[in-house]
Amino acid sequence: MITVIPDISLVYQMINFLVLLFVLNLVLYKPIRNVLLERKAKIEGMQSGAEKAAGDLVAGEDAYKDGLKQARSEGLKKKETFMEAASQEEKEIIDKINKKAQANLAEIKKQVANETKQARKVLEGEVEAYAKAIGEKILGRAC
Repeated sequence: MITVIPDISLVYQMINFLVLLFVLNLVLYKPIRNVLLERKAKIEGMQSGAEKAAGDLVAGEDAYKDGLKQARSEGLKKKETFMEAASQEEKEIIDKINKKAQANLAEIKKQVANETKQARKVLEGEVEAYAKAIGEKILGRAC
């Protein structure tokens, strides 16, 4: 078996280890920890920004949908208003045309009645002559 007797080199090794630990902590571990903390803070900031952007996006979509719905309803109301106005105007135009047609029809009826009276007067004057001519033809053939 091997026996180890502690001597002063053990103390040197312990001091060397502590100095190395202090230097490594100062030079390597603290800067790495600081970089990791900064990265973590930056990532958290980006995550909160992304969450805020997502929330804004949802709110924007809701506002867009509400605006679209409102615009559609206003458009339908305006369409109904225009349709009612057009229907009213159509009725007025049809009424004017009907009145004009009624006036023209009454005028034509008067004209036809006048022409009928004139034709009747002319024919009444000629009836006797036609009756006489027809009677002569009938009697002349029968003889």
